[in-house]
Amino acid sequence: MSRTKIVILRMKQLIYAAIFIGLGILLLLLLFFLLIPDGKDQIAMKENDKKPAVYEVGVYESQMTLGEDVVKLKVSLDEDRVKSVELKDVNETVSAMYPLMKPAVEEISNQLATGISVDEVVLSKEGQYTEKMILSAVDEVVDKHRVKEE
Repeated sequence: MSRTKIVILRMKQLIYAAIFIGLGILLLLLLFFLLIPDGKDQIAMKENDKKPAVYEVGVYESQMTLGEDVVKLKVSLDEDRVKSVELKDVNETVSAMYPLMKPAVEEISNQLATGISVDEVVLSKEGQYTEKMILSAVDEVVDKHRVKEE
């Protein structure tokens, strides 16, 4: 014969168990709502897909003449913005004669990477002439590789 087992539960243990079960369910619901994408994200993604490309995607080069030296700029274009601008193959003579060249290119690249156009770049007072020359070369690349509407 089986014996009847008597389990004694204290009210304090029942309350703690109910609280932990409630917190567990609340945590699961919170994770569920945070990890499941809602329709707003999908609508925003669809709107972004509808934007036509502004530039031909790729990495292009432009040249600037500084005295007797030629400096090459590497311009990376995304569909809708300039991703980066870099100096390529800069010799020591150019670096010594134009010390503001490298910081100017970095500043312009940082500004263009945020998504602003070439016309909206803010020039610094120290290197505004150097920056204008660099922007002119970047603008040539941007104009040359702009997507033509049909």
